[in-house]
Amino acid sequence: MIEQLKSTLQDLADEGKAKIMMRFFKTGKGEYGEGDMFLGITVPNQRLIAKEFYQEASLEDVKDLLSFNIHEYRLVALLILVNQYRKSKDEKTRKEIVAFYLSQTSRINNWDLVDTSCYKILGHFCFDQKREDLLYDLADSDDLWEKRMAIVSTMYFIKQNSLEIVPEIVLKNLNHSHDLMHKANGWMLREMGKVNEEKLIQFLDEYTLQMPRTTLRYALEKIDPVVKDYYMKLK
Repeated sequence: MIEQLKSTLQDLADEGKAKIMMRFFKTGKGEYGEGDMFLGITVPNQRLIAKEFYQEASLEDVKDLLSFNIHEYRLVALLILVNQYRKSKDEKTRKEIVAFYLSQTSRINNWDLVDTSCYKILGHFCFDQKREDLLYDLADSDDLWEKRMAIVSTMYFIKQNSLEIVPEIVLKNLNHSHDLMHKANGWMLREMGKVNEEKLIQFLDEYTLQMPRTTLRYALEKIDPVVKDYYMKLK
């Protein structure tokens, strides 16, 4: 089955769009990790393939695909896992999928992979099972991608109008050394403000002077211009 899946992906590869792209390493500005090979397969096609194969694929198959440095293999593997989680009927299976997902965090190390899978697997699970502790542990990690997972997962809580977790996750890395974290924190605060502007204002009143300017700018993107000017002038 796994060979059939790989063959299907290769058949859809576009040689004219194939390329190697570097990805940000775990920490530090200007540092890069190994390159990923992009085959040039469109995202809609990747989603179709994942839906076609998710019922047959085992967790070992998913692990096999994740072990490659081919971006589409890794993304399809996570899309398969998302489908398996969404379609699973029992709590035991979902716990197994989440445990497997958390065991593969070292392979989920670029924005596309985190954003494609984390919200729909880990965010969903932590909200349903009241397992915010898993997100706090990820936010406390030394790994940039695990920190990103905590933020993307917390977005699920925001969509469910459960906002208590948001300030705690943001404060864990409010002054992280990497600018990408500043943007991610600001993005999460902005989304909280769209759901409940009063909560955002409360956070800004207490922490604006401690916030990196990048975080503040992103947090204020969707707020009233007058209010935005007020907080930006504080910095």
